[in-house]
Amino acid sequence: MQIVVTLDCVDTEAQARFWLAALAPLNYRRGFEGPPYLSLVGPAPAPTLLLQQVPEPKQAKNRMHLDLDFGTADLDTEVERLQELGARRLSPEQSEHGFRWTVVADPEGNEFCVFVPPAKADSAQ
Repeated sequence: MQIVVTLDCVDTEAQARFWLAALAPLNYRRGFEGPPYLSLVGPAPAPTLLLQQVPEPKQAKNRMHLDLDFGTADLDTEVERLQELGARRLSPEQSEHGFRWTVVADPEGNEFCVFVPPAKADSAQ
Protein backbone atom coordinates (compact mmCIF):
# COMPACT_ATOMS: atom_id res chain seq x y z
CA MET A 1 0.00 0.00 0.00
CA GLN A 2 1.12 3.54 -0.70
CA ILE A 3 -0.27 6.84 0.56
CA VAL A 4 -0.10 9.88 -1.71
CA VAL A 5 -1.19 13.28 -0.41
CA THR A 6 -2.16 15.61 -3.27
CA LEU A 7 -1.75 19.35 -2.84
CA ASP A 8 -3.36 21.69 -5.37
CA CYS A 9 -1.17 24.65 -6.22
CA VAL A 10 -0.80 27.35 -8.84
CA ASP A 11 3.02 27.18 -9.15
CA THR A 12 4.32 23.63 -8.74
CA GLU A 13 7.98 24.67 -9.05
CA ALA A 14 7.76 27.31 -6.31
CA GLN A 15 5.81 24.92 -4.09
CA ALA A 16 8.36 22.15 -4.75
CA ARG A 17 11.19 24.45 -3.62
CA PHE A 18 9.30 25.35 -0.44
CA TRP A 19 8.23 21.81 0.44
CA LEU A 20 11.63 20.24 -0.34
CA ALA A 21 13.28 22.77 1.99
CA ALA A 22 10.53 22.38 4.61
CA LEU A 23 10.76 18.59 4.52
CA ALA A 24 14.57 18.49 4.28
CA PRO A 25 14.94 16.95 7.78
CA LEU A 26 12.75 14.09 6.52
CA ASN A 27 14.95 13.50 3.42
CA TYR A 28 12.35 14.22 0.75
CA ARG A 29 13.44 14.48 -2.92
CA ARG A 30 11.87 15.05 -6.32
CA GLY A 31 10.16 12.05 -7.86
CA PHE A 32 7.83 11.83 -10.86
CA GLU A 33 7.47 15.01 -12.89
CA GLY A 34 4.94 15.30 -15.69
CA PRO A 35 2.75 18.37 -15.99
CA PRO A 36 0.48 19.13 -14.27
CA TYR A 37 2.08 16.94 -11.56
CA LEU A 38 5.33 17.00 -9.61
CA SER A 39 5.89 14.49 -6.83
CA LEU A 40 8.05 14.74 -3.74
CA VAL A 41 8.98 11.41 -2.19
CA GLY A 42 10.42 10.56 1.19
CA PRO A 43 11.91 7.41 2.60
CA ALA A 44 9.44 4.52 2.97
CA PRO A 45 6.89 4.47 4.52
CA ALA A 46 6.59 8.27 4.28
CA PRO A 47 3.71 9.38 2.04
CA THR A 48 4.39 10.97 -1.34
CA LEU A 49 3.44 14.64 -1.64
CA LEU A 50 1.98 15.14 -5.12
CA LEU A 51 1.85 18.76 -6.25
CA GLN A 52 -0.94 19.25 -8.78
CA GLN A 53 -1.07 22.46 -10.78
CA VAL A 54 -4.53 24.04 -10.85
CA PRO A 55 -5.58 27.41 -12.30
CA GLU A 56 -7.23 28.84 -9.20
CA PRO A 57 -5.64 29.88 -5.88
CA LYS A 58 -6.73 28.36 -2.57
CA GLN A 59 -10.17 29.69 -1.60
CA ALA A 60 -11.07 28.33 1.86
CA LYS A 61 -9.81 26.35 4.84
CA ASN A 62 -8.30 22.96 4.03
CA ARG A 63 -10.59 20.03 4.79
CA MET A 64 -7.49 17.85 5.26
CA HIS A 65 -4.02 18.99 6.25
CA LEU A 66 -0.57 17.67 7.10
CA ASP A 67 0.61 17.36 10.70
CA LEU A 68 4.42 17.36 10.79
CA ASP A 69 6.60 16.18 13.68
CA PHE A 70 10.21 17.08 12.88
CA GLY A 71 11.53 15.13 15.86
CA THR A 72 12.37 18.11 18.03
CA ALA A 73 10.73 19.53 21.13
CA ASP A 74 11.66 23.08 20.01
CA LEU A 75 8.45 24.03 18.23
CA ASP A 76 9.27 27.76 17.92
CA THR A 77 12.61 27.15 16.22
CA GLU A 78 11.00 24.80 13.68
CA VAL A 79 8.18 27.27 12.93
CA GLU A 80 10.74 30.08 12.54
CA ARG A 81 12.72 27.92 10.09
CA LEU A 82 9.57 27.39 8.03
CA GLN A 83 8.77 31.11 8.12
CA GLU A 84 12.25 31.83 6.72
CA LEU A 85 11.32 29.53 3.82
CA GLY A 86 8.11 31.48 3.13
CA ALA A 87 5.52 29.96 5.48
CA ARG A 88 3.17 32.12 7.56
CA ARG A 89 2.31 31.43 11.19
CA LEU A 90 -1.49 31.31 11.49
CA SER A 91 -1.87 30.57 15.19
CA PRO A 92 -0.04 30.88 18.47
CA GLU A 93 1.19 27.66 20.05
CA GLN A 94 -1.71 25.47 21.15
CA SER A 95 -1.85 22.35 23.30
CA GLU A 96 -4.25 19.52 24.04
CA HIS A 97 -3.80 16.03 25.51
CA GLY A 98 -0.06 16.63 25.84
CA PHE A 99 0.40 17.60 22.17
CA ARG A 100 1.74 21.05 21.30
CA TRP A 101 1.29 22.55 17.83
CA THR A 102 1.24 25.68 15.72
CA VAL A 103 -0.81 26.16 12.55
CA VAL A 104 1.15 27.56 9.61
CA ALA A 105 0.53 28.01 5.88
CA ASP A 106 2.80 27.37 2.91
CA PRO A 107 3.46 30.22 0.40
CA GLU A 108 0.15 29.53 -1.40
CA GLY A 109 -1.86 29.46 1.84
CA ASN A 110 -2.23 25.68 2.30
CA GLU A 111 -2.51 25.09 6.03
CA PHE A 112 -0.54 22.52 8.00
CA CYS A 113 0.46 21.96 11.61
CA VAL A 114 3.89 21.56 13.14
CA PHE A 115 3.53 19.53 16.30
CA VAL A 116 5.39 18.00 19.21
CA PRO A 117 3.94 14.78 20.64
CA PRO A 118 3.52 14.33 24.41
CA ALA A 119 6.76 12.39 25.04
CA LYS A 120 8.90 15.11 23.40
CA ALA A 121 6.80 17.90 24.87
CA ASP A 122 7.32 16.49 28.39
CA SER A 123 11.09 16.15 27.94
CA ALA A 124 11.37 19.80 26.83
CA GLN A 125 9.98 21.07 30.11
